[in-house]
Amino acid sequence: MPVFPYALKIRVLRFMAARKKIRIKWSFWIFFTPVFLWLFLLIVLPHVELLRMSFAHSTYHGRSGATLSNYGAFFSEPVYWLTFARTAAYSVLVTFLVLLIAFPVAFYIAKIANSKVKNFLSILLLIPFWVSEIIRVYGWMIILRESGIINRIMIRLGLWKEPVEMLYNDAAMIMGLVYTSMLFMIIPILGVMQSLDDSYIQAACDLGAGKIVIWKKIIIPHCAPGIMSGSIMVFMMVLGSYLTPNLMGGKNSLWFTQQIYNQFIVYFNWNQGSAFGFLLLIMSSIIIGAALKLTGQGLKDVVK
Repeated sequence: MPVFPYALKIRVLRFMAARKKIRIKWSFWIFFTPVFLWLFLLIVLPHVELLRMSFAHSTYHGRSGATLSNYGAFFSEPVYWLTFARTAAYSVLVTFLVLLIAFPVAFYIAKIANSKVKNFLSILLLIPFWVSEIIRVYGWMIILRESGIINRIMIRLGLWKEPVEMLYNDAAMIMGLVYTSMLFMIIPILGVMQSLDDSYIQAACDLGAGKIVIWKKIIIPHCAPGIMSGSIMVFMMVLGSYLTPNLMGGKNSLWFTQQIYNQFIVYFNWNQGSAFGFLLLIMSSIIIGAALKLTGQGLKDVVK
């Protein structure tokens, strides 16, 4: 008699475990399917098609089969690879400038400001990004143009006799890129800096360590993953930016995304544009890989 209730109990437990397992599987597929479809249909599938087009002959050639001529044009025409080299160099410069500005700001918000000031500063950082990038860029254009605020103030103070054109040059373009990408450096650094235990800094001060030593030995090494994560995001955003260089840099500030735009829209050469797009992806990945190698970090450390 006592065997039957025990066996029945085992069966009930197995049945409940099986139902729970089925429920977990269904919940997994319910949440996984939309994400998979979004990634596959909007990211993977278009990139696969662009990759195929990058190896195809242009439509006006009337040929079939695969070719490397679309990629070869990048190296055969100096304007293309010089523009990319210029874009990559300026992207590294902008990333470095953003890091110099963002790191002290993140440190002040995380370690110095009290809770009320911290919340207020966080809101101030987020407010500019509530509007579109084009609105923010046009805001800077209104400030820097010949009839803008800066020129009017300088003329009234007698510092300038006539308006000065501060737009459509590399300096204005760099300033716009720094401004539009600042938040994407502050947030990762702020996240890792808040996890830094203040007792380490206090102990270093008690042991007689100076400010430079504390920053070099404690703060910067602890924030290294956040620094690298923010640097990768800012670098990729700046490298692939089109709006800010086009509006604030003018015709003389060539950017590689403008070359891609010209191939797709102006010349309607989608094969060449696809090849340039994948070259941008490959070369930017090489640059990021080299930066990770130099800093001694792995991709797993950055994405934690």
